[in-house]
Amino acid sequence: MTTFERDAKTLELPWPFTGREEEVELVRRCLAGGRGGIAVTGPTGCGKTRLATQAVRGADCARIAGTPESRHIPFAAFAHLLPDDVSLPRAIRLLCGVRLLLVDDAHLLDDASAALVHQLAVRGRTRLLVVATDGATAPGAVSRLWRGELLPRLVLAPLPREATADLLTAGAGGPVEPLTVNRVHHLCGGDLRLLRHLLDALRERGGFTGVPDTGERAWRGPLPLTTAVREHAAAVLDRTDPVEREALDRLAFAEPLPLDADTYDLGLLERLESYDLVHADDAGAVRLTHPLHGPALRAAAGRLRARRLTRTPDDRALALKSEQAALEQRIDAADVRALPTPVGEWLAQEGGPVPAAYAAVRARFARLRGELREAMAWAREAPRDEACRVELALAAAQSGEVTTVHGVPTGTVAGWLAAARGDIEGALERIGEADAYDAVRLGAVAQDVVDRLPAGSVFARHAQALARSDGPALDRAAEALEERGFLLFAAEAHAQAVPAHRDPAAARTSRTRAVALAHRCQGARTPALAALVLGELTARQRQIVTLAAAGLTNRQIAERLTLSVRTVGNHLYGAYTRLGANDRGALPCLFEQPDDQPAAV
Repeated sequence: MTTFERDAKTLELPWPFTGREEEVELVRRCLAGGRGGIAVTGPTGCGKTRLATQAVRGADCARIAGTPESRHIPFAAFAHLLPDDVSLPRAIRLLCGVRLLLVDDAHLLDDASAALVHQLAVRGRTRLLVVATDGATAPGAVSRLWRGELLPRLVLAPLPREATADLLTAGAGGPVEPLTVNRVHHLCGGDLRLLRHLLDALRERGGFTGVPDTGERAWRGPLPLTTAVREHAAAVLDRTDPVEREALDRLAFAEPLPLDADTYDLGLLERLESYDLVHADDAGAVRLTHPLHGPALRAAAGRLRARRLTRTPDDRALALKSEQAALEQRIDAADVRALPTPVGEWLAQEGGPVPAAYAAVRARFARLRGELREAMAWAREAPRDEACRVELALAAAQSGEVTTVHGVPTGTVAGWLAAARGDIEGALERIGEADAYDAVRLGAVAQDVVDRLPAGSVFARHAQALARSDGPALDRAAEALEERGFLLFAAEAHAQAVPAHRDPAAARTSRTRAVALAHRCQGARTPALAALVLGELTARQRQIVTLAAAGLTNRQIAERLTLSVRTVGNHLYGAYTRLGANDRGALPCLFEQPDDQPAAV
């Protein structure tokens, strides 16, 4: 029989714990030994309780929790641990044997329970893990725990995008494409309860559709407004004042574009702003405050109301052209730092047709930033467009995928496909003069390659450092590339610096930086990174992977190394996990490191 542990605050099954490993380790260290404990605070729904539960898992721990209904009942939170009509001094004596106490929703404690927790912290015999919500009014005895420095405080940030993607994959039963991950992460803002309810709604209403040839799931179209999702948008959906509701609906149907504050009654805007429902920027543009509210209002509107309030397509078309022009300017200026593009994202999310020219520019911008899966997703928005097919092929090849591409030019695309197969020499021949910087990324160091790059550019500096095999200069070029948003290029430059360094400590630093950047590049597996990643394997794994990449079977490898076939298979499985490869077919792009390259650290 399978037994599931219930979440502390819901009757639903808990999700996989992800994205907070470092924070859990910090909490455990603070609870270890003779330390007094720690306070964990953060916004509603960010996973504070789940983190605390994970941190004390397996420990002998007493638990209490505050509730709104019991705030005026003395020692209500300790009712299961203390007798009735207990005094504070006696309560302290009775709890002296408790070595670890988890205090959840401490901001909702009654005053007597809060005072008792504070006294336990003062005496220092009980280790405390105190969880409270930022921005909520808490008893003074609770807030003084960290303000008076009785306990260190960990302020928990909203769940990062990568953790949102992991939870979506687990909840959806398979990988979710990047544009959907971006959309859900934006709507939820790190709120785990909203994320859970939204995912349930998508599954219930059939919101997920398959992406052809990828095995990924995507969500396009309106918000599924189930009862649970509706509760998160109650602040706008339950407005009874018809004037307020009309203003909110107008803002919702204006999205993704803001409306001018001059079109509203100033008193009305001030009233809505006091409820934290709208905000205005310095330019006078007014938007809804919470990203969920606009989709919820649109989903709740009837057809006639939606028809009256929907803006004309021409309004968004002009804004879309402006976004495309801004992206193209950034690319031309060799600056691909993040740029707000709400119109294009809204159009794709709502399931509208994305112009091919815009999709191609978005795909290229994402690819240059190292967001390869996102680049492929944008390219698939216009799959018949030649420029989009080129971008799809380039992003796929730089992810290590060897695919058959029809209807796209040779040159750079053919070169990267050859690189994905491990044929670096053939890749350089195919790229030729098509793209000098791609040749640098593949390891070309000839002076004519350097000369073809814009003099003084960050790309030329990278090429010159590589030609000189100058490790420190490669690191400086990588830092300049990262500053301009080229995360994948920066990771490759740091990786190329590893064998160029004479100082082992500097080589280890370059490797660490390269790995950290590569992890942000959505599965990138270019030759420079492949050589780097091999260094992360054990010596035996590197040996077996190299032989497998050369085409030897498991039995042949076993005979050569005097191992059992099962041992070879186990080593390969462990290597696949570290390399992000599905099978040995992905291994030819990986090659053995030079003898002078430092070992893994």
